[in-house]
This record gives sequence, C-alpha cells and structure tokens, in this order.
Amino acid sequence: ALNLAVREWEWLERNPFEKVKIDKAHNKVERWITFEEEERLLDASPVWLQEIITFALNTGMRRNEILSLQWSEVDLFRRTATLLLTKNKEKRTVLLNQTVLELLKVKSKVKSISGFVFSGKANTKIIGRNLLRAFYSARETAKLADVRFHDLRHTFATRLVQAGVDLYKVQKLMRHKSPLMTQRYAHHYSESLRDGVDT
Repeated sequence: ALNLAVREWEWLERNPFEKVKIDKAHNKVERWITFEEEERLLDASPVWLQEIITFALNTGMRRNEILSLQWSEVDLFRRTATLLLTKNKEKRTVLLNQTVLELLKVKSKVKSISGFVFSGKANTKIIGRNLLRAFYSARETAKLADVRFHDLRHTFATRLVQAGVDLYKVQKLMRHKSPLMTQRYAHHYSESLRDGVDT
C-alpha cells in the first residue's frame, strides 16, 4: 500500500519501510499418507467416503472438484473427467487410472449416470462441510489426527514422484501452472533416494 502511495498516487516521497526485509513464510507442506495409513483411513470410513478418498488419492483432484463432478463430465471410454469448475477457473481434463475406472463402473451400475458422481440423498451435491465432518471422524478412528483432506492430493503427487514419474508429468497431472508449485508436493522418503546414493 505504501509503495502504491509513492508510485501511483504520489502521496509520499518514499516508503519508510522500503529497507525492511520480510522473512519468507514457511509454507512447505510435508504431510502425505502411507499405504498403511490409507488402509486404516479406508477401514474407518463409510462406503461413500471410501469411494471419495480412493478417487482423491488416484486423481489428485481437489475436494470441490470431486464434489462438483457430474456424470456428464466423465467419459469412461476415453478414461477422462473434464473439470469445468477448477481453482484456476480453467477447463481441465483429468486422466483416470484403472482403480478409478473400476470404481466409476461399479458406481454407474448401482446409480443412474446422471447428476453428481458422488451425491447425497436424492442425488444432490454433497456439502463440503458434511464431507469434512465424516472425514474428521474417520481420521480420529484411524488415529491420524494430523491428516487433512487436502493431504490426499499431496499423497497423489508424492506417490508419483516416489515411483519415478518426472516432475513435468506430475505438474501436468496436478494441473499446476508453475513447476515451483509441483516441487512443494514432490517429497521423498529416505528409501526413495537410495538408488541415487547407490549409483
């Protein structure tokens, strides 16, 4: 605001704080779930939440993207989902792996393929806070108090990197505009670095 007052509005001759250095915020999130933690979380969840957790872990989609996804945006033949409502306000395509494809095929046999893919009663959209309430209950039962729903997205990216997928592909799968954002998710556990030290 003071810089604006100097440059644009000419209310001040100089910013009195121009030489003050501000420490960068440490916003590197380093939480992802292991396969054992995933199993505990799924065991503690009702079936509808298990489906959403599995979907999130295998697509890297954000909570609102998952809850807003409609059957008309899913193409089982091409194995894609088209996101019309994204954080960046851009239309994006998500590739679906075999796990997600099987989950959606089972769902399509049980429910009619119309409306929301993951829906509440009367085929209505699941409210975000209701999803979180169920998720928090499941994580408490699973003794994973520090896990957030968004950590499922982190887990998707982390598992890709740990499996040797290059960061460019991870960036595209995460739908990040900048590779710097992807690097925040590209955490390693020590065993995944062993091939480097062995070389």
